Amino acid sequence: MSKVKTFTLRSLNKAELNKQLDELRRELLALRVKQQSNQASQKTLEIRNVRRSIARVLTVINQNTKNELRAAYAGKKYKPLDLRAKRTRALRRALTPAEKAIVTVKAAKKAKHFPQRKFAVLA
Repeated sequence: MSKVKTFTLRSLNKAELNKQLDELRRELLALRVKQQSNQASQKTLEIRNVRRSIARVLTVINQNTKNELRAAYAGKKYKPLDLRAKRTRALRRALTPAEKAIVTVKAAKKAKHFPQRKFAVLA
């Protein structure tokens, strides 16, 4: 079997992808048996190509399931950790805009009774 192209895999549904994966795994098993029985001349290259094709199929399967989960959790309040925005650790722990806007009673009184003074600067 030749190399599997990722753009062709994206058009397949889940059942077809699983069927393709089974075929590739059977082919890999056959190639390994041939390699052990010393009939391998170009088998190492074919084994490498089949292993990479398996990886491509698995990647597409995982991406499809992740996209389905994203669609299922869209608009929900809580999401699984792996679907949340990664950002940086500091940004994830930073205060939200609503939390930043909260002012204590004492600070509110101080701001009300002692507003920022405005000065006219002569040029």
